[in-house]
Formats: sequence, C-alpha cells, structure tokens
Amino acid sequence: MKMHSRNGMHFHLTFQTSYNKQSMKRQTVSIKNIVIAVHPSSQEAMNVGQQVCDFIRQNWGFTPFIERVNNPSLQTQVAEGCFDLMITLGGDGTMLRAGHLCAPVGLPLLGINLGRFGFLMQLSPEDWQKELPRVFNGSFSFEERMMLKVEHWRGKQLLHTDQVINEIVVARGQIVRPIRIQASVDGYPLASYVADGLIAATPTGSTAYALAVGGPIMPPELRNILIVAVAPHLSMDRAIILPAGASVEIITNTDHEAVFSVDGHTPVHLENDDKVVVKVSDNTVKFLVFQDPGYFYRNLEHYLEQNPSIGGGK
Repeated sequence: MKMHSRNGMHFHLTFQTSYNKQSMKRQTVSIKNIVIAVHPSSQEAMNVGQQVCDFIRQNWGFTPFIERVNNPSLQTQVAEGCFDLMITLGGDGTMLRAGHLCAPVGLPLLGINLGRFGFLMQLSPEDWQKELPRVFNGSFSFEERMMLKVEHWRGKQLLHTDQVINEIVVARGQIVRPIRIQASVDGYPLASYVADGLIAATPTGSTAYALAVGGPIMPPELRNILIVAVAPHLSMDRAIILPAGASVEIITNTDHEAVFSVDGHTPVHLENDDKVVVKVSDNTVKFLVFQDPGYFYRNLEHYLEQNPSIGGGK
C-alpha cells in the first residue's frame, strides 16, 4: 500500500481502492471502460493505439474504444460519461486537446508520448507495455492540476469564454510591432506594458510558452497564476506569481492588430478596450500517474539537458 500526499490530503491506494482521509470513506476506483484518443492525423499514433487495444484485450479481456481525439463522436461520448480513463497517443498538443474534453467530466488521462517533449505524458513508446498493467492492479494515483477560465468582454457584452490548461496569451498579430497592455488584479492596477504580448499561465503552463520567455518553473500541484511579458520594451520584465483566488484583467490598446489565444488555439481578434478576464476555473484536469512526486523534476532535468526539439536525446 502506498500513501500519496497532495495539498494536505492523503490517499491510500491498495489495488483498485483508494482511501480519502478527508471524507473518511473508502472509494472504489474501477477502470474498465477505456478510450484511446490518438493524434488527429498521425498514422503512427493510430498504429500504436491499435497495439494498446490488442494488449488490453489479450490481457484483461475487454476492448477499448479507439478514435481520433478531434472526432465529434468521441467528444459526445466523453461528455456523456461513457469512460473511466482516456489514454492519449501523440504529443503535448494531443494531451491538451484531450484535457479540454475530459476536464468538465473529471475523466482521468494517461498519455503515451509520441511527440517531442511530452511534458504532460507519463509513458514512452518503449515502456507502455511494462507500465500499463499498473492501471489494472491499482498501482497509480491521480494528480489534479488547476485550470483557468478566460472571458472576453466588449463593453458589457460577454463574447466568449474558454477553459485553459497551459496559458492564455494576449499578443500582437501579424504586424511586428509591440502593443500597449494594461493589467490589473482584483480591480487594482498591476502594470502597464509595451510588449509583444502578456502570458497568464497555470503551473502546468509554466513549462510551456512562459518558460520560453524566461518565466519561473512552478510545481504542477500549485494553484497560482503566473503573469509574464513577452519581449517587453522599457516595461516590467519580471514575472509575477499571483494567488489562486486572483482575477486578472488585461486590456490592449494599439493601432494595429491584437489577439488572444488559449493553449495555442486559433487567435481571437481584440479591439481596443476589450477586456480579457482570467481567473481560476472550477474545472481541473486529472492525470493518472505512476511515479512518485519527484517525477516532474526528473523529467524537467532531462529536457533541460537534452532538448528534444533540436534533436537532443529522447
């Protein structure tokens, strides 16, 4: 039996049963209905996904459902609560797509990395057959990571809302000139920037775009919001870490295009004085993990020493 600690809560996991100390009730974790969600266009991912299906069927007697992660039928079945676990095959982009599907219904995710970085993935193509049996003997825990909610306001009209796993980026468009950005926290002015953009990131997103522009690395179990500017010119160039309960309001002013983007999705046009409001979401993204809490730092050290995006070690 193993004990895992998260935010003052302790979970004892024995086979398919976990013990929630806070509620003082035993909770059965039964994983039988599995969906395998693969990269939208990768044939390699589909091939490996079929291998995973065969492996599960041969060893445990049931066949997972397999589908492209962007297929509408998959989205419908996830929303209807048809599954106990989603296994994704692809890179971090595939995992982000899957996370947006799974978070609203609390469906846990397990990733097999077929991409380059795989910050969000637990397994590699070389070790999934060795590790996957742990799903069925209970040798795992759940790691819940905070998400953000973003709102796009024009005057008193709410135009759009979205959920964020990594980051929301308010930035210039195609014209290569900085924009003016004002940021406030809980209604009080925080800073004014002349910059290419401003990032509001989760701890999960601290190892994504925010890291690339010099932001700090935050442990994934934190519930803070990270604010960091992109290429600031004669403006604040220090990242700011805000408490989880904070509400951030971002307003742009420019004579050329400004946009915002959520988790790398298609940019949304901003007019001057539009407000982008960022706060902690009620949703969390839940990962099924096999490793001890130190796995995050071991993975990080590996990626920093051998950058996969420039042909470093796998």
